[in-house]
Amino acid sequence: MAVFEHKFEIGFRDVGKSNKLTNKGLIGYLEDVAGMHSNEVGFGLNNIEQTGLTWVLLNWKIRIFKRPIYGETILIKTWARNSVKFYTFRDFEVYNKNNELIAIATTKWVLMNADTMSLTKISENLINKYQPETKSVFEGEPEINKLDIPNNYSNVMEYTIQRKDIDINGHVHNTYYLDFAYEILPNEIYDNCNFDNLEIMYKKETKLGETIKCFYTKIANSHYIVMKTNDENSIHCVVRLN
Repeated sequence: MAVFEHKFEIGFRDVGKSNKLTNKGLIGYLEDVAGMHSNEVGFGLNNIEQTGLTWVLLNWKIRIFKRPIYGETILIKTWARNSVKFYTFRDFEVYNKNNELIAIATTKWVLMNADTMSLTKISENLINKYQPETKSVFEGEPEINKLDIPNNYSNVMEYTIQRKDIDINGHVHNTYYLDFAYEILPNEIYDNCNFDNLEIMYKKETKLGETIKCFYTKIANSHYIVMKTNDENSIHCVVRLN
């Protein structure tokens, strides 16, 4: 079970302009197949009560070559890679109905104690359950680097976290940070850019009732959105789009 595969039919909620798959829709499918793989090897959502362990996502790096449309079936392949003490990587390939590679992604994860939410070292026995691969979809280029934090911004927006933003872990779900990022984009950018390359770095969980400040700026060809605590002393998330 080194490589886990699953097919999805693109639904109405996951398409946008020209009926094409959105970035949020794609991330949702990638999350789903990663969760299925972990359930299959005994370390998924349904196993937390027994294992006392949970995976926490730190980073996304995604590149899209071609977008499928509503009603199309896509095949997603995913595999785990070797761990380094407290973190590990998981890669993805997405294929369309013609067996064309249409997207690639890599992610970085840490393992946490589900009760204390403290970091737990990833044991060799645990990672071997996934039969890790050495293949990297971003071979020959930097994979996941720490995103730079801009010094100046052109737009700022405040948002108070609502019930609809919260997931089963009691904090904002990963994909919703992309919603926040899109809200602060200037209209001409949001309306005319597909953002086929995106990176997300999660730094600090965000809980119900908290107010965050979202800051936007453009540097060269990249759009940066930085989400900070209301006092601006800590960073929740950084998104880079281009």
